[in-house]
Amino acid sequence: MIHIVTAENIGAYQYEMEQAYRLRHNVFVDEMGWEDMRKPDGREIDQFDDGRAIHMLHVDEGRVLGYQRMLPTMRPHLLTEVLPNLCEGDFPVGPHVWEWTRYCVTCEHRDRGRILSPAGNLLLSSIVEWGLANSVKKIVIEMNPLWLLRLVQLHFRVTSLGLPQQIGEDSIVAVTAAFDRRTLRKLQEMRGNDLPAIVTQPEADRRSLA
Repeated sequence: MIHIVTAENIGAYQYEMEQAYRLRHNVFVDEMGWEDMRKPDGREIDQFDDGRAIHMLHVDEGRVLGYQRMLPTMRPHLLTEVLPNLCEGDFPVGPHVWEWTRYCVTCEHRDRGRILSPAGNLLLSSIVEWGLANSVKKIVIEMNPLWLLRLVQLHFRVTSLGLPQQIGEDSIVAVTAAFDRRTLRKLQEMRGNDLPAIVTQPEADRRSLA
């Protein structure tokens, strides 16, 4: 249910990416109040949406229910260029460290209280699956501090990079979260199956659906 979109196949996902950009704008601008990102066309696109970004889409019957983006830390990314004040020491960088950004889910598919939603589980599972397959061991996250306990409960090993700061209407803290196969097993246990979260679909089939 999670589709991986890269520079190589983004042309086959134009319809879904349009939905993703609008979902990002709705969540981060309209809901969270990050007014600096407001765009007249209601599509949140920034300087990091280039050929190096990896987009992960939770798609169900053509509708994007959730989205997240992975950025390599070996080049400029959100923490180094936009939110450097969240990091009090050296920036965590390396080929095994990627930045997790723009996580968002439609209202009806979000978590309820402390319970991780099926959509949220699949998105997190896809990070771990993709990371394990690509020698990525750690992610950088700028997030609400309320996520800290949840990540630990999911068997991510979380380290704070600085103190929380107010951004828009939210308190935001930067952390690194390391993971391994134990993290994936915990996520699979929570959703009740060990099926892959990431869809493997031949490119020819994607073009026929575009």
